[in-house]
Amino acid sequence: GSPLHHASPTQAMAAAGGSLSDNSRTFSRRPSAQASRQAKATKRKYQASIEAPPAKRRNETSFLPAEKTSVKETQRTFKGNTQKTFSPKKHSVSTSDRNQEERPCIKTSSLFKNNPDIPELHRPVVKQVQEKVFTSAAFHELGLHPHLISTINTVLKMSSMTSVQKQSIPVLLEGRDALVRSQTGSGKTLAYCIPVVQSLQAMKSKIQRSDGPYALVLVPTRELALQSFDTVQKLLKPFTWIVPGVLMGGEKRKSEKARLRKGINILISTPGRLVDHIKSTKNIHFSRLRWLVFDEADRILDLGFEKDITVILNAVNAECQQRQNVLLSATLTEGVTRLADISLHDPVSISVLDKSHDQLNPKDKAVQEVCPPAGDELDSFAIPESLEQHVTVVPSKLRLVCLAAFILQKCKFEKDQKMVIFFSSCELVEFHYSLFLQTLLSSSGVPASGQLPSASTRLKFLRLHGNMEQEERTAVFQEFSHSRRGVLLCT
Repeated sequence: GSPLHHASPTQAMAAAGGSLSDNSRTFSRRPSAQASRQAKATKRKYQASIEAPPAKRRNETSFLPAEKTSVKETQRTFKGNTQKTFSPKKHSVSTSDRNQEERPCIKTSSLFKNNPDIPELHRPVVKQVQEKVFTSAAFHELGLHPHLISTINTVLKMSSMTSVQKQSIPVLLEGRDALVRSQTGSGKTLAYCIPVVQSLQAMKSKIQRSDGPYALVLVPTRELALQSFDTVQKLLKPFTWIVPGVLMGGEKRKSEKARLRKGINILISTPGRLVDHIKSTKNIHFSRLRWLVFDEADRILDLGFEKDITVILNAVNAECQQRQNVLLSATLTEGVTRLADISLHDPVSISVLDKSHDQLNPKDKAVQEVCPPAGDELDSFAIPESLEQHVTVVPSKLRLVCLAAFILQKCKFEKDQKMVIFFSSCELVEFHYSLFLQTLLSSSGVPASGQLPSASTRLKFLRLHGNMEQEERTAVFQEFSHSRRGVLLCT
């Protein structure tokens, strides 16, 4: 055989070049341009074959990308015989790995991990004052009507006065205006109701229903209106000729106008509804008014009734100048001070916190003594002894679980606990009410002996907010008031 068959392409090219060179010397002429181009093309062809295979050959011999060959396995056939299938190991990806790559990255969050640090809250130091609620003084020491004393003892089941009643009732029976400051739940309602009933039943000319209001009591909410109306009704059992009545939102105006036409002697109302009747009802008049009472005055102003109070005062002052004014509040704010300044005449300040009452001159001492400095309002406070208030600062995602755990701890595992939880909107009340009914009351079955009772045996959830019908609100209020246990979710 020819040695070119065993030589490398470079050697073959060199041999070809050598032969061309010999020919050129033999015939003593230069090669043609066509032959030169052909030689260069041959050289490039051999060099390319040595360096790398063509692109088509590389694609044919290499495996397909892993995404295409990882699912379908490749079959090889030799001489008509089909061998076993195989999957490329190095370049293939398993199905589970590919699914993980295709799935979006979902970051799971733990409820109790990666929580932000709780910041330190710089709160002012507040001193809680222990207010003595009950005293040993009895109601019969006040010189009240015997039937009224009997009603207090038998119907209300009270024999001794609270501190605010002991200080307020004698002052009001003297006919003085008063500004009463005391904690919620200390008996302020009876502190003004007893003097009102005592003075009206003692009038020489017997009160007629058609005379209209002799006493006007303004309260901030419908529930407090019902509570005050219930107390007045009980006190008036021996004095049937004195007729109480209540006006509040949620009731039919038509029926309220009918009651006003018949006559109401002690009128209890929320400011908004009373202003509505003053503007639209001709049968309401205050010419015989003897008492004007602002109960929970701070709450009345907080709820935005200041303009309504101005309308009511203008209507009352236009018809009646001689009357006794009483303002009761748990706190003394700037708004309460303004209201006291325009509505009270030569008032007596009664504060159970410092157990003192002094005569005030509204011209020069009302602002100084009726309302303490702004800083003093946060320096001390008093709450009922049986009321516990809790506060905790938690991350947002732990708020709901902490609230649910606290409810279970207090109302499921402790005996006869009542809890009130305030929310910022009616929608939040409905959401938590539905949620707690489905979760905290979902346990069923009878507990075995020795085990703790289920949540449903002790938990009772009630809701109260402004979007409810008045009949339902009243029923819920009465149910929670008379219940020994329960959780009230409200605004």
